[in-house]
Amino acid sequence: MAKIPTRFDERRLFDLVRRPLINEKATRLLEQNKYTFDVVVTATKPEIRAAIEALFNVKVTKVNTHILPAPARRVGRFSGKRAQYKRAIVTLATGNSITLFPEV
Repeated sequence: MAKIPTRFDERRLFDLVRRPLINEKATRLLEQNKYTFDVVVTATKPEIRAAIEALFNVKVTKVNTHILPAPARRVGRFSGKRAQYKRAIVTLATGNSITLFPEV
């Protein structure tokens, strides 16, 4: 059975991905051809897949997501929480890669 491609609003796709994440775990995952991004909380896995494929011109094989708890923030006697965000770990097809550090 063939998959029917889902259509998304192209203008919204580019706003879903906030930034690539560069930390110790994300750097280790680069060896397995997995890239980590912070995305909008309302983004779904098919939307994230379409956004990464459109932004970087690569083939995505798998998308794993998790929503992190909102970090606590305190300013003087006022306490609150910062904005909540979702993290997506995107696995690319063999032979595809994203250049996070362009050579100058």
